[in-house]
Amino acid sequence: MRPWERWTFHVLSLAVTTSGFAYLWMKYFVQSEDPFALVNHPWQSSMLQVHVLASPPFILVFGIILNSHIMRKLRATGVPHRKSGWVSLATFAAMLSSGYLLQVVGSETWLSRLVAAHVASAGLFTVSYAGHLILSATAVRQRSAVPVREVG
Repeated sequence: MRPWERWTFHVLSLAVTTSGFAYLWMKYFVQSEDPFALVNHPWQSSMLQVHVLASPPFILVFGIILNSHIMRKLRATGVPHRKSGWVSLATFAAMLSSGYLLQVVGSETWLSRLVAAHVASAGLFTVSYAGHLILSATAVRQRSAVPVREVG
């Protein structure tokens, strides 16, 4: 994986995750003092806009990483951190599917189910992706640590 792919995916995942959870908090956990308010927080619509606008580039970069990193790792044998990668891949698929369906569903029942599925899969993706990054960074540090021998 090229460095620009890695850092672009990190930045976009941070933008999508932060704006998504901020929107969730503002929509469902903040109560407006104005009983006639259309939004619960002044930034609620901005967080939704950031989330919706950052998601397509996030998905595009995921597709690039799917080609340059994920498929290569899936074909290889004896690769470490495969479980965290599989969980990240599966939860990304669930998060992507539920996010797209949220935009077109008309039934209130299905809407609430899709919101729950989207939030759950996004939370699991965030945790599994962070764990995957931590495990990978630890492995890289261990591989690059070369023991120093004293001379003499």
